[in-house]
Order: sequence, then structure tokens, then C-alpha cells
Amino acid sequence: MAYTTLISAAELRALHDPLVLDCSFDLADTGAGERAYAAGHIPGAFYLHLDRDLAGPTTDADGRFHGRHPLPARDTFASLMRSLGLRAGRQVVAYDRQGGMYAARAWWMLQWLGHAEVAVLDGAWDGDMTTALPAAAPSTWQPGAPLVQQISAEALLTQLGRVRLIDARAGERFRGEVEPLDKAAGHIPGAANRFFKDNLGADGRFKPAAQLRTELQALATGSVVHQCGSGVTACHNLLAMAHAGLGLGVLYAGSWSEWSADPARPIAKG
Repeated sequence: MAYTTLISAAELRALHDPLVLDCSFDLADTGAGERAYAAGHIPGAFYLHLDRDLAGPTTDADGRFHGRHPLPARDTFASLMRSLGLRAGRQVVAYDRQGGMYAARAWWMLQWLGHAEVAVLDGAWDGDMTTALPAAAPSTWQPGAPLVQQISAEALLTQLGRVRLIDARAGERFRGEVEPLDKAAGHIPGAANRFFKDNLGADGRFKPAAQLRTELQALATGSVVHQCGSGVTACHNLLAMAHAGLGLGVLYAGSWSEWSADPARPIAKG
């Protein structure tokens, strides 16, 4: 069977020839994930760095800022996946050591390439670890039509007041009480707050699908735009929505880091 949202450690162990991606990262120490990978990782796993592999340049050719972690060129990411051996139908499993907050970005980006067979490891890995680096077997795979949707800042601005919008940041950042990373404090007008960590139980695993469905439906139903600080933890909420059977939603990849960089865009607080 194919896994398209979450996968347990036991289910991962039972897979034949999965493509495993270690996406561990730390925004405050951008080398921490790579060091953790070098110290020990799931056998066969390749490391993906948030800044180098799961994001593109922060500014475009015209010097316009598109957030701290804008999407890379789709062909660039497809080429990377091809070099690691992605092929049609091959199960991909992404994991990290931060409750899935970075692995979910890889999950969304594989869906963006048209590859449905991708899941995030639910909870911690409880099996053997290795320091050995895997050997890649590059493929000739080509991406298909995107399975997920995204929206630009310009398009979102025209839909304010009509679009359902969920912000995955911590409550104090959403309310504008603090802002440690971006140009201004606050949130996009009309957004509701769903801190991504609320998708997890005390055991570090995602809450049951039925519970997630109840909690997320209370915020919004139908087509929902998800954002966060830089388009990373929004994918955690998108994954939770998908696992709860509520659809794949829409990602605003630039998120607050892009939105707040332009003083002409409206900001709300509280």
C-alpha cells in the first residue's frame, strides 16, 4: 500500500526500498540538523537541508523579497529528487527530530512535484541508526502535475476578507506581542491561529485523525490558505488537514516573512 500522509516506525521498517529523507533542522543553528544526521540517522536516509534543498533564493532577479524560505524552482527540486533515486510509485518517507515541522515541508514539496507516495514519520524512530552515507541511484523520473496548490501575496491580497486563512505560528507571534524574526509584528487580517504544535499529542505523535478533524473543522472548512512565518510550519497544518481527510488546502509559501516586508500590505494585531 502507499502512504500519503503519516507512517509509523513499524510501517517504515516493513517497507521495501523506500526513499528516506532526513529533514532535521534548527532555525537558530542551521548546521544542527546536519550534525545530528552525521551522528546517526535511519539507514539509507539522505539529508535535506532546509535552506539549501527545501528553499530557494530569498530575492528574485528584480531584488524583490519573497520570504525567508521561498520555494526553490520546481525543476531544481525535481532534479535533486531524481539524483536521489526518486521514481514513479516509490514510497518516500520524510522525518526530522522536531515533530515533523521540517519533514512536512518536504512532504508538501513532493506533492508539489506530483508525487503522491510520500509520508511523514509519525513520532520518533525507534530502530537502528547508522552513520554510513547511502549510495544514490539516480533515475530518469520526471515530475507530474502538482497535487497541491499555492497562492502568491498579490493574489492573497485581492482575496482578503473572502478567503479562509490559518496561521501556524505560536500565539504570541500571531497576536503581535513579539516578533523575533520578521519585519513587523502581527498577522494577516482575517487569519485564524492554529499553532502547528497543537497537531501533536503529549507523546510527540500526531493526534488521531478524528480528533484533528474536529479541531480543524472548528477553524475552517473547504478551501483554506495556510501560512506561518516562512512557509515551513504551515505545511504541518496542511499535513494534519490531509490526514484528517479535510483536503490538501493551499499554501502561501512567502507567509508572514514576505507579507510583513512590504509596509503597503495590511497588518492586524490581537
